[in-house]
Amino acid sequence: MCGAELRSKTQVAWEALQAVPDPEVPAISLVELGIVREVTVDDDGTLAVVLTPTYSGCPATEVIEASVKTALEEAGLAPLRIEQRRAPAWTTDWISPAGRDKLRAYGIAPPGPVPAATEQPLLFMPRPVAVPCPRCGSARTERLSAFGATACKALYRCVACREPFEHFKPI
Repeated sequence: MCGAELRSKTQVAWEALQAVPDPEVPAISLVELGIVREVTVDDDGTLAVVLTPTYSGCPATEVIEASVKTALEEAGLAPLRIEQRRAPAWTTDWISPAGRDKLRAYGIAPPGPVPAATEQPLLFMPRPVAVPCPRCGSARTERLSAFGATACKALYRCVACREPFEHFKPI
């Protein structure tokens, strides 16, 4: 297969994958979420896709893999191989800017940057960072629960507009 055919096949794959929604937050694609890490073509013409689950216990991992397989087969990209790669671990820093905008429009406050690791032990609990309301933009919000509909989100309420919302936790 020549270079142009390889680029074409991978480009078609990326375009097909851009349309595959996350099963838990359908407003954002797997590509925008950063779960699709790599798309290549093997020497024998097999399309190889690398997925990194958001966390090892994510209940949607099998659904995600099946959705990717279906989308690529429907795009005529078989044969294909899907690999689950857990290292490096997925981080919310991999969510694209467009994905963050879509989360906000969907009513979920996107995560901020993942805090840098520190060598210093914490002697006290750091103050929580204000999570802006995705509906009105106010920073006057309060956390109601450490967990929302899924373990990767927390439940908040805006003090200004009184609307509840979820916050995608930075990990």
